[in-house]
Amino acid sequence: MNSVQGNASSAEDFAALDMALDALKTNATAWAQTSNAERIAVLNEIKDRTLAVSEGWVEIAVRKKGIPSDSPLAGEEWISGPYAVISACNGLIETLTQMGDKAFLHALPKRTTVTEQLAVTVLPHNLWDRLLLSGVTAEVWMEKGVDEHHLADHTAGAYAAPLSEREGRVALVLGAGNVASIAPLDAMYKLFSEHQVVLLKMNPVNDYLTDYLCAAFRPLIACGALRIVKGGAASGAYLCQHASIDEIHITGAETTHDAIVWGVGEEAVQNRLAATPKINKRVTSELGAVCPTIVVPGPWTQADIRFQAENIATQKLHNSGFNCVAMQMLILPSYWEKKEALMQAVRAVMAAGLPRAAYYPGAAERMQSFVAHSDDATLFDRGEAPACVVVPYQDDGQAWYRSQEIFAPAFSTYEIEGRDAQTYLQAAIDYANTQLHGTLGANILIHPTTIKEMGEQRFQALVADLKYGTVAINTWTGLGFLTTACPWGAFPGHTLADVRSGIGFVHNTFMFDKAERVVVQAPWRPFPRNVLSGVFDLLPKPPWFVTNKTQHITARLMTGFQHKPSWWKLPRIFLNALLGCCA
Repeated sequence: MNSVQGNASSAEDFAALDMALDALKTNATAWAQTSNAERIAVLNEIKDRTLAVSEGWVEIAVRKKGIPSDSPLAGEEWISGPYAVISACNGLIETLTQMGDKAFLHALPKRTTVTEQLAVTVLPHNLWDRLLLSGVTAEVWMEKGVDEHHLADHTAGAYAAPLSEREGRVALVLGAGNVASIAPLDAMYKLFSEHQVVLLKMNPVNDYLTDYLCAAFRPLIACGALRIVKGGAASGAYLCQHASIDEIHITGAETTHDAIVWGVGEEAVQNRLAATPKINKRVTSELGAVCPTIVVPGPWTQADIRFQAENIATQKLHNSGFNCVAMQMLILPSYWEKKEALMQAVRAVMAAGLPRAAYYPGAAERMQSFVAHSDDATLFDRGEAPACVVVPYQDDGQAWYRSQEIFAPAFSTYEIEGRDAQTYLQAAIDYANTQLHGTLGANILIHPTTIKEMGEQRFQALVADLKYGTVAINTWTGLGFLTTACPWGAFPGHTLADVRSGIGFVHNTFMFDKAERVVVQAPWRPFPRNVLSGVFDLLPKPPWFVTNKTQHITARLMTGFQHKPSWWKLPRIFLNALLGCCA
């Protein structure tokens, strides 16, 4: 059985779910005890199968999301779909190939941060990274107490036990409905990093991907390690309570998580008071947040303002705003003379944007609620697409805008005073840490000269103060999601009783056991404009920008390259990347 069709709610459908769980439970120990060589073979086959179905996968996703068939926005579905899955396969293959003495750690650059934490560079990792993502970096900051000499002791801990001693467990993965790769990547983490077999329940919003995922992950289905099913709330509730499920992972809303863990209504109240969760299973999660982008004042040129406006628009409008890590509050320096020019540039970028639908259920209602909580909402026109709602938030006691994830094309702005860039940035970080809901992702836009003026050490200390699972500097935290070597999840420390943005990490193909956060950074200016300022990074307008007019071509080519790198493939990628910058 590959999948359970329909929205499982009848007794017959539940019986089919029982059969799927019986098969998984029967094969759980066999999967846990598969050798690394067997797993590598499985991953190589998944790579090939994913590429084989990628065209159909992207085509149906584009159609279902209301993106015109010839739109450059189709590139989003390539990069956040097949590309991400193939990238994860590559990362896991490398880790498993060198698992014996954890040799995969040896080549990773390491440094000690100003907070005396170990930071491990996972991007760039090879020559291809240096060429295709020139100037982009990603560091994994480990929890305090993990040093370079003991990193191996805190990596791939699930592989410490001999094969014969590994016990099989069954995990339920409740897939997200927005981004195509979330569900399969969550399942892969359970399968390869934790040795668990997986029942993956697709979200009804994107369960049109089921057949493609079944085809891509056929090797795991064939060996009884994976089942992919469809179903709505009734089937999800049935599975969460099922005796054969040992663990649950959910990507979604905090309200859904709490309903699973505590129940709803009076039941939830009583369970919380008694500190007795509704289910007695380990639950991990990636949930939403009110994610901030902090704009730091500095000597921005008009070209800088335009480029960073495109960056901000991408942070908000990628996937039409239906991302848990979408920017929702733009924090601005009240005293900066260029803040109005920046907002006008954001408005202009959005007005010139490509048409697309606000496809996710409930978006219109959530946007109406966003408007209703303010007397000063503004609509940024997006042509044929629904206008983006922008609300200047005054922090007048109305906590709604800093506590409610909108999951739609809408955001608030908030102004903070400061004598200088450093004072302002500290105040903005304090505000984000203490006033905004969630800890999933935060972005900082800052001119290199401003960093130099405050000092690199001081800037790094400020970054360390920002308590988010992924921090992005001059880029979007979504880059951390797409870089599957990076752990993806909330800042550690949340509990079932106060879950906020979730518990645990996924992705994480190097299998770090004690990651604290990820810091990703991109060049301030794109190539070739950066050359004028003496910087020679080769990254043009990034292919994930919503303004990139060739991203559908570049992303497709990058997916093929990720599957099988070749020098012969690079010229076409570089050419289209440059055309996307100039278009």
